[in-house]
Amino acid sequence: MSWLPDDFVHPVHVSVPGTALHLRPIRETDTAIDYPAVMGSRERLWEIFGPAWGWPSETMTYDEDRIDLLRHEREIAAHQSFNYALLDEQETAILGCVYIDPPERVGSDAEISWWVVDDLVGSEAERALDALVPQWLAADWPFQQPCYLGRGISWQDWLALPRTV
Repeated sequence: MSWLPDDFVHPVHVSVPGTALHLRPIRETDTAIDYPAVMGSRERLWEIFGPAWGWPSETMTYDEDRIDLLRHEREIAAHQSFNYALLDEQETAILGCVYIDPPERVGSDAEISWWVVDDLVGSEAERALDALVPQWLAADWPFQQPCYLGRGISWQDWLALPRTV
């Protein structure tokens, strides 16, 4: 059994209310704008995602990021997991990401996490994204029990849960 219904169609563009920002599935061709976003916020992102995912490493290269984005693009096409880039109106900058993944730990039917670049921490844009994500998931995705990592449950508590497999 798949984690998503066979007829599910994932959203391809989601406006972030009150901002000029939007979400769309990330692509390998976004590497030129993803790499500076990730590495420019790397220390804070490592504090959030490092213990669970080992990402982003201090030595991540541009090519490693490109390979990672290609993997995300393929997983999105196969409905295995989703990475949505937070972009400005002209798509000249990635300002964060939203991850929608099948559950690795017991107790949910999806695991959701997101981040914004350091320059947006504490901003209206971050607050708008924080408000949007749970509403968007409830409205457009087929999940009954999404787990909001680092928000609804701490990363440490999530890591302590039993694995699904």
